[in-house]
Amino acid sequence: MDNQEEPVVNFTTFILQLATTAAMHFGDLADPETGTPLEPNVPAAAHIIELIAMLQQKTAGNLSQPEAKLIEDLLYELRMRFVQAQQGDTRIIIEP
Repeated sequence: MDNQEEPVVNFTTFILQLATTAAMHFGDLADPETGTPLEPNVPAAAHIIELIAMLQQKTAGNLSQPEAKLIEDLLYELRMRFVQAQQGDTRIIIEP
């Protein structure tokens, strides 16, 4: 039997997982299995940003203050990263 604890599933972990996926699409995170940076896929990152924005809109008024701030802050950071990627800026490698 595996002794690893199952991750907590809640809105915060879900949003953070989506943001991590966007970072992977930007090429900022390495493949967890190989450790090599992934090739950037900016359109896929943009899709994830749009998905998070849709969730923000659809959950408006139903989030706790920390959840609402998290999604607002993440969207700001991801949108700024998208602008950088559109301008051809290099990857921001995030070490695990």
